[in-house]
Amino acid sequence: MKNIKAIMCDVDGTLLTDDGVVSPFTIEMIKRVREKGILFGLSTGRDVNSVQTLLKTWGIDGLVDSIVGTGGAEIYDYVMNVEKSSYPLAGALIQDIIKHFEDMDVNFAIPYEGILFAPRDDRHIQMLATADKVPYQVVDFQEFLKEPKPKLIIICDPEYMDKVIERSETFSNDQYKSSSLKTASVLYEYMDPRVTKTHGLEEVMAMHGFSMKELCIFGDADNDYDMTLNAGVGVVMANGSEKTKSVADYITDDNNHDGIGKFIEKYIL
Repeated sequence: MKNIKAIMCDVDGTLLTDDGVVSPFTIEMIKRVREKGILFGLSTGRDVNSVQTLLKTWGIDGLVDSIVGTGGAEIYDYVMNVEKSSYPLAGALIQDIIKHFEDMDVNFAIPYEGILFAPRDDRHIQMLATADKVPYQVVDFQEFLKEPKPKLIIICDPEYMDKVIERSETFSNDQYKSSSLKTASVLYEYMDPRVTKTHGLEEVMAMHGFSMKELCIFGDADNDYDMTLNAGVGVVMANGSEKTKSVADYITDDNNHDGIGKFIEKYIL
């Protein structure tokens, strides 16, 4: 732990409590590690713009040095003043994916410039926008997808997720490659296969002259598996998925009981 030079946290189900804030104790621990010169940042499926608008709401405005957003496709580094995005999905591919699922009880969302864009208004997009505290807009996807976009989110009821996963197994596109995974009980996402949280974290660490061995990460869901596996220290919340827990170096308390703050206090400070 003495070699840790950066801490990067997933947001939902990890850093945020179920009430959508960072607890006072964890905020205090974040302040203390930053005073020690340790970089603190976020690694999330949310897009960078929406994260930036919510830092104050979460109680960590001014405490974040770097953001890896959109599952690794976007980077915003406050210290180095670097903003970067990579590997968006082709609009034609997104349209093909939507067509593959269009007869199912789901909706679709694309996070872009701090807004969730959807092809229609229904309870699914309303739920996601409310839960993430991000505005949504219904737009013509034929027009919207003339340009590549970062990723596609499929939204469904939790009890419907197994059907979404089963349907995903029959999707293929001869022209474009994509990867997909369940990222929450109600979310299934498609992105470029080169996009992972590890990809974004490697870029941030290199930018600061650090190695991945000098990184401690906190995560919970399946989309945190790769960064948990590849970081020097991978810590998973007690509420995390079994898949991601299977590669964790440590399991800490859940997101509602200061799992991050307690770990920082015990092992890093």
